[in-house]
Amino acid sequence: MVPRLYRTATSVLSPFVLSYLRRRARRGKEDPERFGERLGLAAAARPPGPLVWIHAASVGEATSVLSLIKRLLESPFGLHILLTTGTVASAQLMAERLPQGALHQYVPVDLPAAVARFLDHWRPDLALWVESELWPNLVFATAERGVPMVLLNGRLSARSYRRWRRCPGLIGPMLAAFRLCFAQDGEQARRLSRLGAAEVAKSGDLKAAAPALPAEESELDRLRRRIGTRPLWLAASTHPGEEEIVASAHCLAAKSFKDLLTIIAPRHPARGERIASMLRARGLLIAQRSAGEALAPEVDVYLADTLGELGLFYRLAGIAFIGGSLCGKGGHNPFEAARLGCAVLFGPDMRNCAPMADALAEAGASETVTGAETLANAVCALLGDRRRLSQRAAAAEAAAQSAEGVLDAVLARLSPCLEPLAAKGFEALERERSERRFRRA
Repeated sequence: MVPRLYRTATSVLSPFVLSYLRRRARRGKEDPERFGERLGLAAAARPPGPLVWIHAASVGEATSVLSLIKRLLESPFGLHILLTTGTVASAQLMAERLPQGALHQYVPVDLPAAVARFLDHWRPDLALWVESELWPNLVFATAERGVPMVLLNGRLSARSYRRWRRCPGLIGPMLAAFRLCFAQDGEQARRLSRLGAAEVAKSGDLKAAAPALPAEESELDRLRRRIGTRPLWLAASTHPGEEEIVASAHCLAAKSFKDLLTIIAPRHPARGERIASMLRARGLLIAQRSAGEALAPEVDVYLADTLGELGLFYRLAGIAFIGGSLCGKGGHNPFEAARLGCAVLFGPDMRNCAPMADALAEAGASETVTGAETLANAVCALLGDRRRLSQRAAAAEAAAQSAEGVLDAVLARLSPCLEPLAAKGFEALERERSERRFRRA
């Protein structure tokens, strides 16, 4: 009953939803050149053979499945991969990082007509949903077409869990439509089961098995020459309120390290101008990367307000504070820094990546800070003791490497869903070979 009511309501509200999307497009929140994809109008042909559709909400979720996509493309099943996301930033990043042989499209808005157009065109053979962005029309329409669905990296925050418990008539049928739900840990498994998931397996966090973030070697060499022997550290994926804490920490740490360089890479680069104004108001000399400003010797803070370059700055810094952990956002993936040889610092709120944060803490590879003073003290202690810094970085890298088995475990449990696609892949390959022979004749 509730799914039908939801479908009816979204049909009636379609004009208002489309108007909202167009307003978002005018504000740069939607891609005007690919707006049709949000309406289910495909911008690419469906490849022949078996197609696995993976839906990931945004940058973090999409990045977490890149290794999985690569492994699926290398499998003997002859698969094609379609990845959908919902944000402009994720589309830009996937244009650079998506493995060859995989396609990206924007996910259709959750209106019945848009969903139908999307599924009519792509006809997926298997659908993998990442984490918790579940769109009811899209879930139910996919299930009604007999497409097997699996939830990967399942995670519901305490707030989302409480909200969904108030809508059992919608979340229950949605989760029941999934053949299998992979949960990040035991607590997530319990939440998914209580909300209606039929089969739940603990898998660990796929973000822990994400590939090392890339960096352009020539730019890395250029920046290293520019920085020279200056002591430096990085505040990565920061949110509003955290840049102020980082600025204060820089001023405190600079009393001990006169030529200290602090790099700030905000989670959302579009905030660069506001962050730059705040830093200048504090009397700090900054260089803003998005504006092409040079990293001169007298610069206090290098504002790395660009997209997709975090791997470059992790490689430069050696010390990384993980943002989202001092402002109630739950923190971001600390293994991205650990995998690239950084000693890791974060605030007390790492609930989004708790198993990874716990693993780093147990390995003696991280330190929890609570504000500007403790952050400055931690940075100074590491800069002043190169042996401690080296030991922390090595322990962090080892902890990150130990989690790579997560992907193998997920693929093993996915094999019953993948094996039926092998015959379809073989048929498509034989058809293609026959067509080539016919054209040559």
